[in-house]
Amino acid sequence: MIEWDVKKLRILRTLRDRGTVTATAQALLMTPSGVSQQLSALSRQLGVPLLEAQGRRVRLTDAAHLVLRHAEAVFAQLERADAELTGYLRGEAGEVRIAAFSTAVSALVVPAVQRLRAEDRPGPDVRVREAEAGQAYELLAAGDVDLALSLAAHAPTARDPRFAVLPLLADPLDAALPADHPLAATPALRLADLSGEPWIFGGSGPWSQITTAACEAAGFVPEQAHSASGWTAILAMVEAGMGVALVPRMASAERHSRGGVVMRALDADRPRRHVVAAVRQGAERGPAVARVLVALTATADSFTSAE
Repeated sequence: MIEWDVKKLRILRTLRDRGTVTATAQALLMTPSGVSQQLSALSRQLGVPLLEAQGRRVRLTDAAHLVLRHAEAVFAQLERADAELTGYLRGEAGEVRIAAFSTAVSALVVPAVQRLRAEDRPGPDVRVREAEAGQAYELLAAGDVDLALSLAAHAPTARDPRFAVLPLLADPLDAALPADHPLAATPALRLADLSGEPWIFGGSGPWSQITTAACEAAGFVPEQAHSASGWTAILAMVEAGMGVALVPRMASAERHSRGGVVMRALDADRPRRHVVAAVRQGAERGPAVARVLVALTATADSFTSAE
């Protein structure tokens, strides 16, 4: 029977994810020669070549990819075993580390933590780390956090065996206009009504893509007059009459702090951004992570019902 070495399989998976022996060694706090020796040993154990030269680098063979397809099921099972053992040893009051983007922290994570604290039984110790989507998934893959919140457009696909992705919320996008704007009180405002306006949104990244996609779906390409990524800056420019913007309803604290800004729902267009939660495959069954996911889902549901 073939001997399967989980430690060496993790090194092989890291090489696949990182691309080079040097990057793999850095990620695992090993030396490059140590990585090479471990993978050579794994190749001998399995009886198949796992690496082949490609110029000055190496690439995984078809046999290595076959091995990793099966290994992912092993890793997922080990995550489930680890989660259940942690639940057994520490009860449901384990530690759950969350990485989330800024508005999700204030609109979803903080209310979910408050919801857990209000329950009669002890809840898990939740640790929060603000992070953009790309960084959140790097942290999740590395084991530095247990749960990542991001926008669906930047989440792993269902084909990625490392993660389980769960939909949380379809966050409505409202139009932000200066209070004295001629269209501020227009009944049944549509995005197309703002096609000739100067727009304020990020120069790149998810919010730029979301704004552009929503406007293009309404039949026009927005003229970007100003670029900003933070809601405080965006709404300050709207209040000053420098342009209009799309603002997620989750950004409620920033929205309500600007008396010179009118927020208009776009009921005819119904633009949305979709928020998801992701965990490492198998970890969603751990009692502490499961309780946090339930609290996040309940918070998202209450947010939607309050629209």
